[in-house]
Amino acid sequence: MFTGIIQATGEIVSAQKKDGDLRLHVQSQSMDWSDVALGDSIATNGVCLTAVELPGNGFVADVSVETLDLTCAQYWKAGTRVNLEKALTPESRLGGHIVSGHVDGVGEVISRAPDARSERFQIRAPKELAKYIAHKGSITVDGTSLTVNKVSGAVFDLNIVPHTLQETIMATYSEGTKVNLEVDVIARYLERLLLGEKAAEPGEQTLSMAFLAEHGFVK
Repeated sequence: MFTGIIQATGEIVSAQKKDGDLRLHVQSQSMDWSDVALGDSIATNGVCLTAVELPGNGFVADVSVETLDLTCAQYWKAGTRVNLEKALTPESRLGGHIVSGHVDGVGEVISRAPDARSERFQIRAPKELAKYIAHKGSITVDGTSLTVNKVSGAVFDLNIVPHTLQETIMATYSEGTKVNLEVDVIARYLERLLLGEKAAEPGEQTLSMAFLAEHGFVK
């Protein structure tokens, strides 16, 4: 688990195809690696990766086909800048929100504009994620815990303060940038709970207005 508070930025040193998936080498001069051990989890642009080698000032991880299909890891190459966060410990401050490191989908930056000393970003999420994104709710963008300022359909606004721009890779975002999105884990579990016994039926079960009306949630 993570908090979405970025501890350092780093760079992809190499991204080598290996038997159908990817072997990734990430390096950061600003991250404290002294307490990182083999097998530890490190969120890399919001993707939970397991350290299989520790070559100094970085780590090596294997990225599965599933992860490549569902995240921006499919676009990573040598020189790509990434946000980094070590896994949450019992002593850590929960400064952001609960983040699993399990990316739900890939979004796209559709606009960026100054807003006083901050920057206003508009990001389009995949349509299937729109129902989980709420005004003033939490969302994780490339591993960064952020507050949604406005929602219109599958498009949401973020107001990014100078500190966040300085400490993350968001300063590099422009129109067309692809980003990893993780919705609030509470929203995902709430949807599953509302399904009740229907959740045990075979196949993918999703909420609909008809289901909610049938079970008395809406009139």
